[in-house]
Amino acid sequence: MAGSGSSRKKVIVRKFSRDWHSGYVDPQGFAHDGQLELLDMTGKVLAMTLQDVKMMCFVREFPTGDTIDPERLVRRNFTSRPRTPGLWIRMRMRDGDELEGLASNDLSFLEPEGIQFTPPDMRSNTQRIFVPRSALQSVEIVAVIHPSNRRKLDLNEQERLFAS
Repeated sequence: MAGSGSSRKKVIVRKFSRDWHSGYVDPQGFAHDGQLELLDMTGKVLAMTLQDVKMMCFVREFPTGDTIDPERLVRRNFTSRPRTPGLWIRMRMRDGDELEGLASNDLSFLEPEGIQFTPPDMRSNTQRIFVPRSALQSVEIVAVIHPSNRRKLDLNEQERLFAS
């Protein structure tokens, strides 16, 4: 597994079979060649086929005790338009589940292995989510969220530059 111990992030990997694994991943190189590499809680490296993975949640804390929902994704949709700049996306998984999030409006959206995004509820245990492309039935871009004040200032500056 690539990366040093300090660069590894806590994750919970949810599979389509409904079981899940907790452990650590290198945030820059966890998915490649159709596999997801996870360093589990016992120190063993697990290679999971991305085809079996529904989502991987980057979490603040690992679950304690026997829990059915370790990701604690209470809200799966935005209740109002997000304020943070990015792509507001709505995904439908192969199993019919729907999930919304805010992805970066850059080339990282085109990563071949999957999509990373911020979930609707930033106060939950889950900070970011990775969904493999193989887990998706569809992806819809609901809106492109622009930085509100900066965009207006840039347009005004541009108008002044070209005013005669």
